[in-house]
Amino acid sequence: MKKTALITGATSGIGRATAYEFAKHGIQLILCGRRQERLDSINKELSNKTKVHTLQFDVRDKQATFDAIESLPEAYKQVDILINNAGNAHGLDPIQTGNLEDWDAMLDINVKGLLYVSKAIIPQMTARNSGHIINIGSSAGKEVYPKGNVYCASKHAVLAITEGMRIDLIPHGIKVSAINPGLVETEFSQVRFKGDKAADNVYKGYKALQPEDIADIIYFAVTRPAHVNIADLLVFCTAQASSTIVKKEF
Repeated sequence: MKKTALITGATSGIGRATAYEFAKHGIQLILCGRRQERLDSINKELSNKTKVHTLQFDVRDKQATFDAIESLPEAYKQVDILINNAGNAHGLDPIQTGNLEDWDAMLDINVKGLLYVSKAIIPQMTARNSGHIINIGSSAGKEVYPKGNVYCASKHAVLAITEGMRIDLIPHGIKVSAINPGLVETEFSQVRFKGDKAADNVYKGYKALQPEDIADIIYFAVTRPAHVNIADLLVFCTAQASSTIVKKEF
């Protein structure tokens, strides 16, 4: 029986790349995102490789999240793999001038959104005593850097939740993994810099990780033998040594 994977934040970046990687291997997909037109486009492109179902909702909306997952057709109700990928970063302000709306957005999506989706999926995994949850963290969950305050806090929370999940779900044989990328070339910086031209320089002068690199690692993690769990993986590009040290050549 083919496995079914649910991916949040599937319309761009790592989530989108993971959908394409999984489709290559025939994994049935439930793709979640806020932008229906993008979901439709990806569905059209992947439907000749695997079965695809899309769910349009915002993980920040608790009721919409539970309603969307409850609405899954019978053929998609058994979720074997959950990829909690939806996440964001807003602003680069020191704590004393931080924007409250930015803080709410990061905590609501990165932490509470992850919890809402997990809460909706985990009961069916525990009922079957099987499943694999992969939470997409960040190198920001490993170290705090200047002006990273609340974003770093949200990603530290993702790691703590991941560790707690692993402890609580071990009696049910459910694997729980954290994949923590460093600099990945996605729309991430455009969102964080709010359209400021500074975002154009984030990935210049070196080869950043690509979404496909992380998707490849995620597929590796979900295809390990039953007795192997990739618990916690930190991934940098070769030019990156830490959150603040990057070798650039201009």
